[in-house]
Amino acid sequence: MKESIQFVAHPWGAIYNENSKILILGTMPSPKSRVLGSPYANPQNVFWKTIAEVLDKAEPEKTPEARRTFLLENRIALWDVLKSCDIKGASDAHIQNAVVNDFREVFQTADIQKVFTTGKAATKYFNQFCAETYGRVAEYLPSTSSANCAMHRKPEFLEEWKKIKGYL
Repeated sequence: MKESIQFVAHPWGAIYNENSKILILGTMPSPKSRVLGSPYANPQNVFWKTIAEVLDKAEPEKTPEARRTFLLENRIALWDVLKSCDIKGASDAHIQNAVVNDFREVFQTADIQKVFTTGKAATKYFNQFCAETYGRVAEYLPSTSSANCAMHRKPEFLEEWKKIKGYL
C-alpha cells in the first residue's frame, strides 16, 4: 500500500523541568511512536539505547513514565521541532507546511545550555525558524531512526552523541 501525505499535529508536549540542561529535538514523532504514545517508541529506533550508552546507564523500561523519569533524572529535555505538518509516513524528506513548536516555556523554565537536534531536518527547521527567536543555534546529531541504521554501526555515531555529556 502506497502511503499518502497526511496532516499530523504533534500529540504531546515537551518533557522538561527546571533542572533540564539540554534540549534534544527530533522533527516529528513517527507513525509508530504516535500509535504507541511516546517519543522514540518505535523499537527499531535506537534513541533510548544510544542515550543510555552515552550516559553509561541502563536503558530505561519501555513505558512512557520510565522514559520520562530517565530523561528528567539526567537533566535532559525532549521534544520535537514541529507542532504540525503534512508528512508522508515518517519521511522528513516529504514534510510540507511545517509549523514549529513554541519553546518559550521550556527556555523560561529550564536553564537549557545547549539545543541538539536528531537528524538534518530537525536541525534545518530549528535553525531556520527558531534560532533567531530564541537566541540559540541547534547542533546536529545523527538520526537514531532505522532509516539511518548504517550510521548506527559506525564509531562516529556514538562519538557525535557523546557531545551531550559536556552540557549535563
